[in-house]
Amino acid sequence: MKTVTLIKGDGIGPEIADACLKVFEKANVNINWDIQLAGLKAVEEYGTPLPNEVIESIKKNKIALKAPCTTPIGKGFRSVNVALRKELDLYASVREAKNLNNIKTRYENVDITVIRENTEDLYAGIERKIDDDTCESIKIITRAASMRIGKYAFDYAIKNSRKKVTAITKANICKLTDGLFLECVRNVAKEYEGKIEYNEILIDNACMQLVINPNQFDVMVLPNLYGDIVSDLTSGLVGGLGVAPGANIGKDYAVFEAVHGSAPDIAGKNIANPTALLRSGILMLEYMGENNAANNIKNALYKVFDEGNVLTRDLGGNATTNEFVEAIITNLK
Repeated sequence: MKTVTLIKGDGIGPEIADACLKVFEKANVNINWDIQLAGLKAVEEYGTPLPNEVIESIKKNKIALKAPCTTPIGKGFRSVNVALRKELDLYASVREAKNLNNIKTRYENVDITVIRENTEDLYAGIERKIDDDTCESIKIITRAASMRIGKYAFDYAIKNSRKKVTAITKANICKLTDGLFLECVRNVAKEYEGKIEYNEILIDNACMQLVINPNQFDVMVLPNLYGDIVSDLTSGLVGGLGVAPGANIGKDYAVFEAVHGSAPDIAGKNIANPTALLRSGILMLEYMGENNAANNIKNALYKVFDEGNVLTRDLGGNATTNEFVEAIITNLK
């Protein structure tokens, strides 16, 4: 039996985590869950949002499933997500944006995967206050990180039968930093000539093109900051963060997470939507090679959307969290 670290998080985190556990149990997924505390509750109990026990658990188990943790805006402790990525060198963020039936959106047949470099750029957190009126943040781009995320994007495209990789930068302005990222991805692209189509576009134009014709994009590879923004944008094209799965992959470890917030205002009301975390769990099962279980849960979830009768409020329905979960379980084989 495989042991997986489980972080239930804050706000609605414990509710949607328990919902996923129930689906996994009914699907006979053979996992031993190592439950760890992170986020606000960890601050209350341990004085830190990310206790060492959490890191050690993931290092031991290699894989984690994580519900959302609250991050203060503009003050307080640093994001648990950012800290995990740095500590475990989870260099590739993978975000899938694909339409689900009966979710009203402006576009159909959207199927985009955003591959985001996850460890450097402005997220390196190198900032300083020059004086009371001026602050400075340093953008870090390295050849090593850019080459490996470029290779990850093309390997992902090959493995998942995708046809095109698009590199997105602002290399016309950030000529050294984004220029280095673009140079590296171009070099990687040469190794895949004849196998994967390659093109590149500036970030501002990419955002415009995404809202004009998102179907022109397949796999997108970006530095950290642009990737953070674009991955949320693409999620918005298919129904929002409530349906968007997320994965953070490194050489040795992987953390799968719902990328939406902890929504403390609706915590405990039995109306939270567990889709994003459940789809992240499906990605986790695929990563683990548990493809039969992954497909069983995926097909059951998709059937609920296909029928469209039992959806949570954020998806345009009136179902409770429990009713939504029971509908998924009913469709399991």
